[in-house]
Amino acid sequence: MKYYRYKDENNITCLLCKHYCTLKEGKNGICGINYNVKGELVNKTYSHPSAVHIDPIEKKPLYHFLPSSSSLSIGTVGCNFRCPFCQNYSISQTSSVDESVIYTPKDIVNIAKEHKTESISYTYNEPTIWYPYAKDIGILAQEMGIKNVFVSSGFESHEVLQDMHSWLDAANIDLKSFSHDYYKKVLKTDLDGVLESLVEFAKSDIWLEITTLIIPEVNDSEDEIHKMAEFISSKLGIDIPWHFSAFHPTYKMLDTPRTPLESLMRAKEIAKSYGIKYVYLGNIQNDSSTYCDKCGAKLIDRSGFSSTVLNMKDGRCLRCENEIKGVWK
Repeated sequence: MKYYRYKDENNITCLLCKHYCTLKEGKNGICGINYNVKGELVNKTYSHPSAVHIDPIEKKPLYHFLPSSSSLSIGTVGCNFRCPFCQNYSISQTSSVDESVIYTPKDIVNIAKEHKTESISYTYNEPTIWYPYAKDIGILAQEMGIKNVFVSSGFESHEVLQDMHSWLDAANIDLKSFSHDYYKKVLKTDLDGVLESLVEFAKSDIWLEITTLIIPEVNDSEDEIHKMAEFISSKLGIDIPWHFSAFHPTYKMLDTPRTPLESLMRAKEIAKSYGIKYVYLGNIQNDSSTYCDKCGAKLIDRSGFSSTVLNMKDGRCLRCENEIKGVWK
């Protein structure tokens, strides 16, 4: 795809995310890293990652996608959100690019091959804003039989969402709140845009899981959890895993307390009441194993970020042959 269009003879419109920023010559968009350079969109982070690590796939978190496998995870700098609770704010809330660090798409895929990772994850900061780099890596990875994963806040443009179908295998999308005011006033984006993206992901062949960071006095009310659960169950599907993660004080929210286990358990009960089959709690000690929704057999045993497949083969429960949705090989 082409990542921009001409608005007029002096300005271009960036097509990477739903902000659709209009860029004058030499100016950047909201993300801080995409510029209009002589009438073309130039991504300043291309081939300049800020982080390259090998992680367990469970850390994304993805629980129904190649369990117990490893993923080469990369990120750059910049973001199209302004989350005051961002755990990676040191890279997401800066536009300073270290151009001395150079990893071409081929370099990244070679690292994945060398370490025998089954996937490459585009994560740490919002990968939508460096989609040209991610896609070039992803196409090479696909040719080598390596799968591709997006960890995103879900504000992809419609153009990018359509383009993803050709190379992306899985995504974990944040649903940070169900308040339009919170998305607009605090996160500086738009809830409807995220909901639209979630619907498009759910309709596609890209495996989808959802994460909600539960923050005390922000998005932990029963009313808000009910609204999220109703949307997921009615618009996306009850087979999509939903992860509730515990907040810990960071960045601009150092005075906000940690999320109590009781809040997470209440959120899980509400989600289950809407028929959502697979609800997991993260960033806190608890049972995060996967159970058959039909007979209750433990299918995947998890401890921290490690997992072991027990009573499941080819996506079916060995006890009752119930199909468990996911990508298992």
